[in-house]
Amino acid sequence: MSYHGVIAAGFGGQGVMLFGQILSYSAMMDSKYTTWLPSYGPEMRGGTANCTIVVSDEYIASPVIDKPGEVVAFNIPSMTKFEKQMAENGVMIINSSVIDRELTRKDIKLIKVPANEIAENLGNIKIQNMVMLGAYIGATKAVSIEAIKKALEKKLTGKKAALIDLNLRAIEEGMSAATK
Repeated sequence: MSYHGVIAAGFGGQGVMLFGQILSYSAMMDSKYTTWLPSYGPEMRGGTANCTIVVSDEYIASPVIDKPGEVVAFNIPSMTKFEKQMAENGVMIINSSVIDRELTRKDIKLIKVPANEIAENLGNIKIQNMVMLGAYIGATKAVSIEAIKKALEKKLTGKKAALIDLNLRAIEEGMSAATK
């Protein structure tokens, strides 16, 4: 059985919710069960935001995760908060462009991805969330790249459709960075 319970967390405006939506849509495209549960701080842009995504081959009993096995941290407060809650032998992926700290726990695998630098090199800082999504996919294989492409096509429509190729490049760069 394949089961992934991940929390993606950062400041509002970093694309955390889109990360979760694309991951959840991708799971559906791969014919998996999935839940996406957003959580916002008191203020939107600039406040804290996180979402919980579950991807499974079997029915999901609850969208809530007490001890996440996987965390994608976009900022220091998120890393600090969720490191304490993580399951033993979990995987934490951090944006090392923003987070300059080490984990205090030694029973968690840490993957550092310079998401902002990668996004800037691709020409758009806003796609750092897709770099992080790519890193997550590279590290966990939770969904297929084909499903990610379909999910982007579903989510990015109209004028935003022009951003699909750039987002895919960001995802591929993130996958590469996570598996180095």
